[in-house]
Amino acid sequence: MGQQDVYNYLKAHPSDWFSSKEISKGMNQSIGSVTVCLKKLRNKNELNFKPTGLRKGKRAQYLYKFKI
Repeated sequence: MGQQDVYNYLKAHPSDWFSSKEISKGMNQSIGSVTVCLKKLRNKNELNFKPTGLRKGKRAQYLYKFKI
């Protein structure tokens, strides 16, 4: 499982926003693997993301969407 798999998952649902947890469940992959891939895709500006306004500890939570 890699960045391309996460990218393809988001591409298959272009109008929907997903949390990393929802993506990991939808792909049947570990949350850690998905989170690493999302971070790399975010840094490359390959997808849209927005904060949920929620925080888990010191970390902000984000929603992700395919960048059209």
